[in-house]
Formats: sequence, structure tokens, C-alpha cells
Amino acid sequence: MSAVTRAVPRRRRGEGRKALLWMSPWLVGFAVFFAYPLAATVYFSFQRYDLFTLEFAGLDNYRYFLQDDRVWISIWNTLWLVAVMVPAQLLFGLAVAQFLTSLKAGAGFYRTVFYLPSLVPVVAGTVSFVFVMNPSGPLNQILDLFGITGPDWFGDKNWSKPGLTLLAMWGIGNTMMIFLAALLDVPKHLYEAAAIDGAGAWRRFRSITLPTISPVLMFSAVTGVICALQYFTQAMIASRVAAGVTDSPGSSFVPGYPELSTLTLPQWLFHVGFRDFTMGYASVLALVLFAAAMLLTLVLLRRFRAFADDEGGSR
Repeated sequence: MSAVTRAVPRRRRGEGRKALLWMSPWLVGFAVFFAYPLAATVYFSFQRYDLFTLEFAGLDNYRYFLQDDRVWISIWNTLWLVAVMVPAQLLFGLAVAQFLTSLKAGAGFYRTVFYLPSLVPVVAGTVSFVFVMNPSGPLNQILDLFGITGPDWFGDKNWSKPGLTLLAMWGIGNTMMIFLAALLDVPKHLYEAAAIDGAGAWRRFRSITLPTISPVLMFSAVTGVICALQYFTQAMIASRVAAGVTDSPGSSFVPGYPELSTLTLPQWLFHVGFRDFTMGYASVLALVLFAAAMLLTLVLLRRFRAFADDEGGSR
């Protein structure tokens, strides 16, 4: 074996060590903040753990998961938010961004107006929104001017989730800005060529705008679904304010008012983990939440990839 041949594996090993050295911050972060917590969650899901005692429970936590009525209610509410609230946010944010790109004057003012709600602290914004949408609040008073009797938004189980959806649409500033940047980056000559060919506004939007901004749309959809699966603060604060309950010592308030209609999976996970101190069962719920996020993300990525392939083939 020649000296050159022996030097090649050594060079490759040296390059591998350098690559590991440069990747070490990420590898350490991945191990400490993802791999270890995930492995610990799996381990605790088979235990009966209350922060003080640890006892092997086998599949008892998983069996209880299948029998827990409230967890299925929370899953249904969470999936409702994913299926309704996320598309509503995306469509409204895209519509507002499209509107802002068409303005000839005052665009900066309207951008500020639509973006400002996203700067309001989540708790303060939710509390204000609940008061605005109470039965005698400003929103229902405006509806009365048109002869419409407004509902008890956060006191009626049939309207509580639509109320949370309106709250989410009110705070679409970040999504709107992302879409606005993507729309302004679409080449103008493509629209001009399509207009010359006789394409209408909808055809230009369908064949030019959507394919061009599809990566941004995919990013917003994936992050929106993950945020909806983790939906906690707004639903918790809204249910507490609507129920008139404060988080005082000895409070036994169960989230989800009215009638568990705003109970999401993260809320129930928090309740069983940090109120009931059944950490083993909470670990099961955490794994379910993680699996749901992974599954929905993979589905979205495949759907957007298929959409991109179809558009590329049609062009």
C-alpha cells in the first residue's frame, strides 16, 4: 500500500473530526434539550410518579389514557383549533397582505395598524378580548345596530372556540408580515406577462402567486399547526376570565369553561401534571402531543411537496 493510499483514510478521519467539532454545539444542544427529555418522558410514562415517589406502573398510564373522557374532549378541541383556527389565520393573513400590496398610498399606516395587535402581551390581549366580546360588550352592541343579537362568546360552549378563533385572527400581525414580504418578492414581470396573455386576477393568483410563495405558505402552515397543538395561554386565560375565577391558593378550577369547550390537550397535560401531580400520566399526554405534531407536520410537508410538483408539471 502506497503512502498516498494510506494518507487518504487519515485525511478523511481528520475531516470527520473537524466536522464533529463544528457540529458539537448543535449535537450537545440536541442531546441535552431534545434527546434526553424525550427519553425521560418515555421512561416516566411507564412509572407512577408524583415528584417524590417513583413506582413502575407498566401500561397502566396508557390504559388510563384510553379511558379518560376529558383527554378525548381536549384532543377534539385541539384538533378543532388546528382544522379551523389555523386555516382562518392563514387565509386572513394572506388576504390582508394581498390588500396591503395593492395600496398606492398609506401602506405604511395600514401595515402598522394590522401589526400592532401582535405586539400586545398575550394575557393582556386575551383579557381585553373577553371583555370586548362579553354579552353586553362593544362587539355585541355593534351587532345590535344591524339587528343581530350577539351570543355570549366565552360563556356559551357553542361559541367559545369561534371566539378564540377571532382572537387568533386579531393577532395575525406576524403571519401577515411574513406573507407581505413573500408577496413583494414575487417578480412583477410574471404578472405582466400573464396579463398580456389575458389571465385574470384569480388565474394570476393561482398560477403565479401561490406557487411562488408556497415555501412561505408551508412554513406558516407548519408553525401554525404546531402553535395550535400547543395552544394554552389564550384558552386558559379566556376560560378563567369568563368564569370569573382567579388563581388563588386552594383553587380547584378545572380549565375548559364553559363545559370543557375550551379545554385543550396542553391545558389538560398541565393540570394532571402540575395540579394532580400524576407525572407519569402527564408524560403519556406529552408523548401523544409530540406524536400528533410530528404526524401533522409530515402530512403538511408531503401535501405541499405534491402541490409544488403539480404546479411545476403544469408549467
